[in-house]
Amino acid sequence: WVVVPAALEPFRSPTSAGKQENPEPLPYLREPGYSTYDINLHVSIQAEDIGPEPFEVCHSNYKHMYWTHRQQIVHHTVTGCNLNPGDLLGSGTISGDERVNFGSMLEICWKGTNPLQIKDGVERKFLKDGDNVIMTGFCQGDGYRVGFGTCEGRITPAKPLEF
Repeated sequence: WVVVPAALEPFRSPTSAGKQENPEPLPYLREPGYSTYDINLHVSIQAEDIGPEPFEVCHSNYKHMYWTHRQQIVHHTVTGCNLNPGDLLGSGTISGDERVNFGSMLEICWKGTNPLQIKDGVERKFLKDGDNVIMTGFCQGDGYRVGFGTCEGRITPAKPLEF
């Protein structure tokens, strides 16, 4: 997913936090133009027990990030840790206010105590071996989209430890 910043500018948006007050950023992390981007994010699971169509587990939006990507990069590099072209940075969990907007199975299923009902006889508390996880992201304009493509991966069994 390589999208240049200029392509995201039409989607600049206030964050859902509005202001950064709790916690208040340290001086080197304060941003006069505190904002982020309106990026729709969707996560689905496809598996044999679910059927051929992926089941949407959650959808959220990048504007729910409290710390912006700019702040994350500054925080990463302030102690001298270098950042090079091609380095991969992850945002972490991006969660909204409702269960359908929570950004992890741990949150969605409340640590395994509230299973996600997929269909009759099929539920998930956590991902399981064989689950295919599908993530998509896009910005929606008036009659057009700027897409980030699809990121997809299958959960495989852990390899046994050999001593």
